[in-house]
Amino acid sequence: MVSLGGLARKLFGSSNDRRIRSLSSRVDEINALEPQTKALTDEQLKAKTAEFRKQLAEGKSLDDLLVPAFAVAREAARRVLGLRPFDVQLKGGMILHEKGIAEMKTGEGKTLVATLPVYLNALSEKGVHVVTVNDYLAQRDAATMSRVYGFLGLTTGVIVHGLDDDQRRTAYACDVTYATNNELGFDYLRDNMKFEKDQMVQRDHNYAIVDEVDSILVDEARTPLIISGPLDDRSELYNTIDAFIPILEPSDYELDEKQRSVNFSESGTEKLENLLRAAGHLKGESLYDVENVAIVHHVNNALKAHKMFMRDKDYIVRNGEVVIIDEFTGRMMPGRRFSEGLHQALEAKEKVQIQPENQTLASITFQNYFRMYNKLSGMTGTASTEAEEFGNIYGLDVVEVPTNLPIKRIDEDDEVYRTVEEKYQAIIADILDSHKRGQPVLVGTTSIEKSEYLADRLRKEGFSDFQVLNARYHEQEAFIVAQAGVPGGITIATNMAGRGTDIQLGGNVDMRIAQELSDVEPGPERDAREAAIREEIAVLKQKALDAGGLYVLATERHESRRIDNQLRGRSGRQGDPGRSKFFLSLQDDLMRIFGSERMDSMLVKLGLKEGEAIVHPWINKALERAQKKVEARNFDIRKNLLKYDDVLNDQRKVIYEQRLELMEAESMTETIEDMRDEVIQVLTGKHIPERAYAEQWDVKALREDILQSLNLDLPIEEWAAEEGIAEDDIVNRIKAAADQEMKEKAERFGPELMAYVERSVLLQTLDNLWREHIVNLEHLRSVVGFRGYAQRDPLQEYKQEAFELFQALLANLRNTVVGQLMRVELAHQAPAPDELPFMAGHHIDATTGEDDFGEGYPIGSFAATEVKRDPADPSTWGEVARNEPCPCGSGKKYKHCHGAYQTA
Repeated sequence: MVSLGGLARKLFGSSNDRRIRSLSSRVDEINALEPQTKALTDEQLKAKTAEFRKQLAEGKSLDDLLVPAFAVAREAARRVLGLRPFDVQLKGGMILHEKGIAEMKTGEGKTLVATLPVYLNALSEKGVHVVTVNDYLAQRDAATMSRVYGFLGLTTGVIVHGLDDDQRRTAYACDVTYATNNELGFDYLRDNMKFEKDQMVQRDHNYAIVDEVDSILVDEARTPLIISGPLDDRSELYNTIDAFIPILEPSDYELDEKQRSVNFSESGTEKLENLLRAAGHLKGESLYDVENVAIVHHVNNALKAHKMFMRDKDYIVRNGEVVIIDEFTGRMMPGRRFSEGLHQALEAKEKVQIQPENQTLASITFQNYFRMYNKLSGMTGTASTEAEEFGNIYGLDVVEVPTNLPIKRIDEDDEVYRTVEEKYQAIIADILDSHKRGQPVLVGTTSIEKSEYLADRLRKEGFSDFQVLNARYHEQEAFIVAQAGVPGGITIATNMAGRGTDIQLGGNVDMRIAQELSDVEPGPERDAREAAIREEIAVLKQKALDAGGLYVLATERHESRRIDNQLRGRSGRQGDPGRSKFFLSLQDDLMRIFGSERMDSMLVKLGLKEGEAIVHPWINKALERAQKKVEARNFDIRKNLLKYDDVLNDQRKVIYEQRLELMEAESMTETIEDMRDEVIQVLTGKHIPERAYAEQWDVKALREDILQSLNLDLPIEEWAAEEGIAEDDIVNRIKAAADQEMKEKAERFGPELMAYVERSVLLQTLDNLWREHIVNLEHLRSVVGFRGYAQRDPLQEYKQEAFELFQALLANLRNTVVGQLMRVELAHQAPAPDELPFMAGHHIDATTGEDDFGEGYPIGSFAATEVKRDPADPSTWGEVARNEPCPCGSGKKYKHCHGAYQTA
């Protein structure tokens, strides 16, 4: 019986079908323009860019220009790259322009699709960012597609690791900028730690197209981007606590694999308290007394390190370092460290050198960073399973774009075995059978450990003609992927997400030519060898086609359907034949966690023999339901993270906007005066209450507070003794004294230097207090969950207390800035280099594992000291910052004045 919904879909198509059909009319218009666009000369085609920009200036919208702009961009791609976007690619480009996510299968040319909306939106001259998952893709795509943009008169920049600020500023100023998500996020955070606006590198967040949007906005959105600096060394404490964990018995803790959590039981807590007391680390009677909060944090991390994190699955130890393995791609992530002391707990567990912990200096989630863009879109091969999340968090619709050619890949039902051993026997037999038939095989595993176990099993069978692609061998990755489609080839890969190189049947022509002819000069010899390679690959491709195309063999289901789909999608590229199959056992993690015991007993009763598999669509559906549960849990984790980060984000916006206003202002004097007046009002109101009699005034305490806060010793007791004096009179006299003190100071320093001092003190104080505030919110976040036991909403409690902390920050800012400026007697003295904090980023590229920000960089510091500079005596100046006003009083920057003499 067909439901009403099913009947409607049959008659009218799904909402996705209707959306795709609605784009057809504009595709027809673009195609109608093709003859006249083709007839244009190169110069006439290039001139179209200036023509479009003129039309925008005259009032036309980007939507008005979509059809002619897409026609021009398609013709440019045909002339420059020899690639003419198909009609479905035009539709994909329209979806990107309309703030949607274009789901396009592997090999459908997403990189080319992006050029269409990029060109259209770059006409506004506000900048377009194309976001990729790693430096290699950013450089590759920028190098290729800049030829199209350059042909049409647009500039292209690329942001990769290792660029200085000037290079970054130039790249961001281009019409089109290719960059990784990490570089964009960290540049934003670093910009908001700068002390001058002209030092900032980014401009407005206008429009971004995110490639591999599911990887960046879903997988990597679980953890925030963090810039941090080191704290004191506490390695001895980590080692002491680590020694306690192996003593514990299974009854001393409760492990929940499904929820990825582990906690001490009552007996475990009691045992731990005795151990800590004997070691002298326990204060008071109970582990959970308030003074033991830090110890609780350490012991919980030690327990997690031992019971939840497995060596060679979650991390490996290499060259005396604990290196994280990305759970989605299976790659090493050197330089990335778990936060909040967990990485140090792992180092203690593995008996390697413990690196110091870090303090958060700035942070933001990818959700909040990318939601700053006025317009956002994305593309990937697998987004439909996360459509709800994209809609709820980013307001993005997922639209499945049909393939240019029908998909011929056959997705077979899963084979489920009772034991892991039976499963691997079947896998080995299937791999060897496919190899004999000349069919290329891509074997997907979920961890390094399992990929190497399978490789060992193949070697024991006497077979060694295969490639292993995982975190330990990612240096050879591009070539291994490129050759995975060779007939009879066997490639064992740990999660094929975001590899950036298509698997082409017969092998990748461009990769072979680049590798084999890299040292051959252009000429007849190179042309002949290139032709031979192309001919050889054409023969190999036909053999692979005859054998059935690429066979994707998965050794396990991932907890996310999307990762499974990414693996499947490697086969059947551009209408090629192919097939895929998943081999499972009841002992696999996903099956075991979601109640395979009942199924095991049922299969035994049904008489399933050793080596036999059960194959049925019901099994697939049951697994999908299990995966949906895990996906829903992960979505809840990300939603919860975002709810709490939204609180911080609102405050972050206020602080960053305030910083920008301060940097843009020519003078801080008025702001400082307002802050000083407010401090005086608060102090006076504290000791001279409103409507109080003069004999109730605590003028002695007021005098002491004014001396403490403003560094002014005033005869307040004498003023208060005057006949008929009012509270306002005392306030005005204090203000006048403070204003006179600052006026004299400004005359001594000069207007340029005084403005520099005020800006520096204000910005540095704001930054320091903001960092402390972030740490306070982190601590609040870690304990506020316990409020739920008292029937209070933890989120509401967090919002209320975070607001109170923010109000305290603003009050503290006024007091600290006013106090420092009233005392300062020197414009600037730079600290010694070893006193500068070291800043490092934490949120590694999930696909390359490269540490883009591991080197870090120092943050300058303003220090008020008692040493005075004599403008006429350079020996009293000390170290002067390059952009500081020259102490000689010329009004020029130091680097353009006396500092210029030292650069010769």
